[in-house]
Amino acid sequence: MFVKEVEVQNQVGLHARPATFFIQKANEYRSTIWVEKDERRVNAKSLLGVLSLGIVGGTVIKIRADGIDEKAAVDNLVSLIESGFAD
Repeated sequence: MFVKEVEVQNQVGLHARPATFFIQKANEYRSTIWVEKDERRVNAKSLLGVLSLGIVGGTVIKIRADGIDEKAAVDNLVSLIESGFAD
């Protein structure tokens, strides 16, 4: 299990396009990945789950992964969020 905290940088947070981009990136990994906000944890590969957290800019979330590529998955998803979803 590997986990990191990150503050969402873009103003709209993980809604619509950024959430879709995040989920596509999460699906590149074999590990099970979760996004946590407050006391809620959802599957990072589920659009409905991620959107249900209502993550806005400035929110601190945790990304947790368990599996063969857990560290790479968490590190790359954290980098994506820190970049503000810049391509």
